Amino acid sequence: MKLLLTHGYFLLEDPKELQIMKPYVPLGILYLCSHLRSKGFDIEVYDSTFGSKQELFSILRAGPPATLGIYANLMTRMNVLEIISRARYEGWRVIVGGPEPANYAEEYLEHGADLVIAGEAELTLERLIRTNFDRAHWPRIGGLFFRTESGSVARTHASDLIKDLDAQPWPDRGSVDVSRYLATWRQHHGVGSVSLITARGCPYRCNWCSHSVFGQTHRRRSARAVVDEVEFILGRYSPDMLWLADDVFTIHHGWLFEYASEMKRRALLTPFECITRADRLNEKVVETLAALRCFRVWIGSESGSQRILDAMQRGVTVEQVRNAVRLCKQAGIQTGMFLMWGYDGEEIPDIEETVAHVKTCRPDIWFTTVSYPIKGTLYYDRVAPRLVNLTGWERSTDREFRIKGRHSRRFYQYADELLRNETAEIPDPALIMASRKGLHATQHEVEA
Repeated sequence: MKLLLTHGYFLLEDPKELQIMKPYVPLGILYLCSHLRSKGFDIEVYDSTFGSKQELFSILRAGPPATLGIYANLMTRMNVLEIISRARYEGWRVIVGGPEPANYAEEYLEHGADLVIAGEAELTLERLIRTNFDRAHWPRIGGLFFRTESGSVARTHASDLIKDLDAQPWPDRGSVDVSRYLATWRQHHGVGSVSLITARGCPYRCNWCSHSVFGQTHRRRSARAVVDEVEFILGRYSPDMLWLADDVFTIHHGWLFEYASEMKRRALLTPFECITRADRLNEKVVETLAALRCFRVWIGSESGSQRILDAMQRGVTVEQVRNAVRLCKQAGIQTGMFLMWGYDGEEIPDIEETVAHVKTCRPDIWFTTVSYPIKGTLYYDRVAPRLVNLTGWERSTDREFRIKGRHSRRFYQYADELLRNETAEIPDPALIMASRKGLHATQHEVEA
């Protein structure tokens, strides 16, 4: 075995995820696996989703030691650090990649990683394997962080991006137990879902959003190639629905119409949900989505305050969001809305505008989060002088940052209460008044 690929998401050991129970296969790892196997390399996958750390540690202990590649994101940091420590103890070489490690390369190297991959990993891993992971070649391979003999951290030139996505093999779903994912979905939600992507990257410049893997790019597979994969998934796994996991599924209208035409030509039709932007929806696009049996569109609304949207560099207007939701409702498509409290400069009038905005839109479902700065983004750079980590990097995530001078967590709990109470099916004036009073009473409480 040249390389063992894994990740740090353990569904059965995560209380929050056990409440949600909507797991999807690790597409990133499976794309790496299929690419490297297509080049003739001996690659194995340990899918931690339904596994356990102890089971993975047993595999590492049994050996023989080789190279372990770990996908990491901000939510799996602590698990990944534990895996790195055990792998190094058992004699394995360790490589980490994914959305987070390049932003904290020095920290991951300090905690035992031999190499950190920045950006798209297929070609970088291929070159590492071809050179048998020989350190002498590392300076000439793009997309790497590593420690030099003197102990300093070296970074190589940017990794090459794959230009022709149609030429890439599909993610190697045969390396994981897809049936277990479907069974979990069906047990808890009555339907089974399978994910796929039609493109890589996002060209938009929302200043709180990370582009650490694909950069400021957008590369799309051909409509015919995507329909080929959809046809395979439906025939092989018989899911009840699909999750089209692009950052912005309807970004290219011409592509969408071509995709719809090809799906119709092959008589393929299955429910799906996707994410998009309000400015990439119009009447014809929404009609096309409805004809394809899209049952839910997720829209990043973020705020009902145009002042805050402009500060985020969202590039959309409140009115565009309202129009997008209206068009979806008219077409019988559910709408989901993502909302963000606490962006730098937000005050009570902005929160009131967001509440009024949601009341006007009436989305079928909405989620709120308190904004958190992801390292490597413009938003992080803006608030960096005020960031406080109370528990230490290795025991936390970027979600745990405190921003000095920002409203307290209790303040945003009242914002959530106000939104829930104002949008309740039968609003209770007493509850609305209580949450509004709480919001005003805590507006001077700030994070220290």
